[in-house]
Amino acid sequence: MMGLEMELKKASEEMLSFANDPLNSHMLGGRSHIALASGCELFLKYITRCFLELPDFNECMAQILSRGQRFSDISLAARDRIAATGKAFIQPGARVLTHGWSSVVSSLLIQAAEDTHFEVIVLEGRPDASGAKAAKNFARAGIPATVVLDSAMAYVMERVDLVIVGAEGVVENGGIINKVGTYAMAIAAKELGKPFYVAAESFKFARLYPLNQSDLPVLGKGVAEHLNFVDTACWLSTGGMVGSRQKNGGDEKDEEHVPGLVSLPEDVKVENVLCDYTPAKYITLLLTDLGVLTPSAVSDELIRLYQ
Repeated sequence: MMGLEMELKKASEEMLSFANDPLNSHMLGGRSHIALASGCELFLKYITRCFLELPDFNECMAQILSRGQRFSDISLAARDRIAATGKAFIQPGARVLTHGWSSVVSSLLIQAAEDTHFEVIVLEGRPDASGAKAAKNFARAGIPATVVLDSAMAYVMERVDLVIVGAEGVVENGGIINKVGTYAMAIAAKELGKPFYVAAESFKFARLYPLNQSDLPVLGKGVAEHLNFVDTACWLSTGGMVGSRQKNGGDEKDEEHVPGLVSLPEDVKVENVLCDYTPAKYITLLLTDLGVLTPSAVSDELIRLYQ
């Protein structure tokens, strides 16, 4: 029994190691390991109860497979349950502001659009253009969508009716860890009296208790120091063409040149923060597969999940 438990823990550690490997950071977006870590921990807790309940190895193995499948089914169904609950918060004619890409938020809004006409404003989601990708997805679903600069969040906040974001993790104190910019958006929403909703699956509930940004786990190893800056106005003026610069003022063309690319000197540091922490006081409600929760209810739900 102990050997089986160790094998399961080893598999979990290998998945987390893969997610934290700098070589895989770009593939995983550099932000996946919080949800992965909490999901693995909850999964191990869910299935290893068998070791105490069933002393027979074969019965224990059968129960582990059964519980593992059930855990998988519950996790996959979570998104639909959240969408079914959350779409009631979208009123006809509403303007919804969101940030970056979230599969849960996307599912919720697309389901809501089946019965309700509303529009979505999406922050562009630098540096990976995740907001632009989300807007493309919404437009395909027939939802009127507008993309704005991340820095315009306070400017557009006064004309929206509500904010809905996803989460990389929901922590013990009811706060969330999500794509950088979420914290600033929540502050702006609070100041302007706009409800701020978070859509997240319960397997993202993490046994973390950050008090400020410096308490966050290290995210996105290998990508946090890399960020390109492009003057998009210059890019537009050249028609987005590559290879238009002449080398040393001569006739030879530099085919690798990107118009508008700003090259920084080596003594200028680049800090590409991937996620930030939003305290519970800025969150109106959490839309989860466990139901609609207040931030203060997260600690109780964590106890139930892990008891």
